[in-house]
Amino acid sequence: MNATRVRDALIAGARGLALALLGFAGSVTLFVLSVLSIAFITLGVGVFTTPLVLRLVRAHANHRRLLAAQWSGVRVPVPYRPLPPDPRTGVTGQVERTVHLLKDPATWRDLRWLLTDMTAGGVVAVLAPGLIAEGILGLLLLGGLWKPIGGYWYAFIPVYSWLGAFFAALLGCAWLILATYVNPLLVRTHFKIAAVSLAPTRKAELAQRIDRLTETRTDAVDSSAAELRRIERDLHDGAQARLVAMGMDLGTIEALIEKDPAKARQLLAQARQSSAEALTELRDLVRGIHPPVLAERGVGDAVRALVLRLPVRTDVEVELPGRLEAPVESAAYFAVSEVLTNAVKHAGADRIWVDLHYRDGMLRIAVTDNGGGGARIGAGSGLTGVERRLGTFDGVLAVSSPAGGPTMVTMEIPCAFC
Repeated sequence: MNATRVRDALIAGARGLALALLGFAGSVTLFVLSVLSIAFITLGVGVFTTPLVLRLVRAHANHRRLLAAQWSGVRVPVPYRPLPPDPRTGVTGQVERTVHLLKDPATWRDLRWLLTDMTAGGVVAVLAPGLIAEGILGLLLLGGLWKPIGGYWYAFIPVYSWLGAFFAALLGCAWLILATYVNPLLVRTHFKIAAVSLAPTRKAELAQRIDRLTETRTDAVDSSAAELRRIERDLHDGAQARLVAMGMDLGTIEALIEKDPAKARQLLAQARQSSAEALTELRDLVRGIHPPVLAERGVGDAVRALVLRLPVRTDVEVELPGRLEAPVESAAYFAVSEVLTNAVKHAGADRIWVDLHYRDGMLRIAVTDNGGGGARIGAGSGLTGVERRLGTFDGVLAVSSPAGGPTMVTMEIPCAFC
């Protein structure tokens, strides 16, 4: 039997057990709290508890979305409407937040998902470890490690003797063989069930996409204008100033070349130094616009070259069958660069992992660090800019960063190869 298949089955069994526990414990608790909190709105108490409980539900759902992408490659959209930019404080603000959350269709899809996660989703997930457990139990019966007292029934097989134990062991082997083939499929089916509950309807998805594309188009125009201003400022303050100084030095050299050759040679050396510095600044500026290695070798090698300049040990794994479209490569490169910069500056990590791979029409990028956690998408965060950059290509960004770490930033961009 293929060792890789056995390993994948065991991993899927462990994941299925974790998903079942999350469904039977976390989802049941959050569903009960949500129903009670919404019911208590009429008493006034729910106005204060509902926003908190629904935020926990969304965090629970987003964690499942992240696991779906990491474990099975199942993409579940994040369709939540953004909260008002300037929420009020006090009771009025609590009422506004409660009304906003209850008017969001994604809230009711989350509650529907909690129901399916504690029932159908949980049952499908628990089958994966169940097959392994049943198989091991059957083998234990044959090995005499399980001593039935007064008889034992194993999957409708009466175990009163070694003959019964032998047949139980055969059935246990069958369960184990079946597990090697179906366990990864069971975990993926669990996430597919979650996607059916959490994903918006086609109409809502199209409306959300229109809003998102309108917003990202405006952001792209603003970003382009800001980038042009930055380039103009860098040229004016850097290379242009050095070239002007070099021209003045050359003019002085021309006047001194016969009168004071020693001074002219000194100014020539200064002009040569200025030209070298101007060239370096121009190269840095071009690298910031579009790194040469990105144009020549693609995003995989560009990221590998990028991490060589980091002060933190970084491992890069790339699995791309070819070159992507140039705009997508550029967006992916600068998104990874921004996430790595945040990890180095703010996470306090001593190890970073970068994974780039392509599957099902998606470029998927995961950047993980072992820092202190606490990263989030919000005002003033570099991740906000990354989200906008990806949004131009209808891409998505997900962040998992509990206090104490680790932090995982997952990015997906729909794209095709050249």
